[in-house]
Amino acid sequence: MSGQTPAVVVTGAGRGLGRALAVEFVRQGRPVAGFGRDAAALAQTAAEAGPLFHPLSCDVADPAQVRAALAAVRERIGPVDILVNNAAVYPRRDILDETPESWMATLAVNLGGAVACTREALEDMTARGEGRILMVGSFADLAPIPASSAYAVSKGAMRIWSRALAADLADRFPRIVISDWMPGMLATRMGPQDGLDPAVAARWGVALALWRDPSLTGTVWERDREVLPPRSLKRRIADRLLGRRVVARRIGPLPLRTSGAS
Repeated sequence: MSGQTPAVVVTGAGRGLGRALAVEFVRQGRPVAGFGRDAAALAQTAAEAGPLFHPLSCDVADPAQVRAALAAVRERIGPVDILVNNAAVYPRRDILDETPESWMATLAVNLGGAVACTREALEDMTARGEGRILMVGSFADLAPIPASSAYAVSKGAMRIWSRALAADLADRFPRIVISDWMPGMLATRMGPQDGLDPAVAARWGVALALWRDPSLTGTVWERDREVLPPRSLKRRIADRLLGRRVVARRIGPLPLRTSGAS
């Protein structure tokens, strides 16, 4: 199977949404490489997901570890077909308790990890001429709450990174599809206890990642609905005069699960 089966890579797969995404991809019959810093947590994901899940200890903030982990993915499974940039930390520190080093360490994981994993995965995607990249984001930068400056900046920068990536690649590689997805407030260590079950959100995320329409490049999604970009007054008037209706898309149900999937 090595070198033949396209792989799904999920970062931050040891717990929370990352674990739920990995489990859902496996349920769809897709082999998954799960990256994380906590080997014990990855082992728990493996126990829940089954034999199609391949745990790989990797600190995405370290580009050398990312390169080694992606090499292992190619060796054990095959070229990277889907990358879900999910890994993130949320230290919840007041700015007076931050140092420049601690602040930048958050960006190294949340933004730098996405850049490192994406750049390495693109080696496979550009060679094959296709692929899917899903950035797990947040609207935290639009209305930052106290003790969240590094997290808010990293998530806002990640959305800019996604748009810049699309600007570089969309014309040359239209079948490498890039989207941002905001899963909402989840009942995880980073979210409220009364938040959404990560397993519910994971079904939306996996369905979106498996949706390969090139028109999805550059789009932003919140939970199961597309977030349409702002439209100028001139464009709105033109649409009305021409009878054009702009409607946000919804993430449809997942396809039937592959027989034999764990």
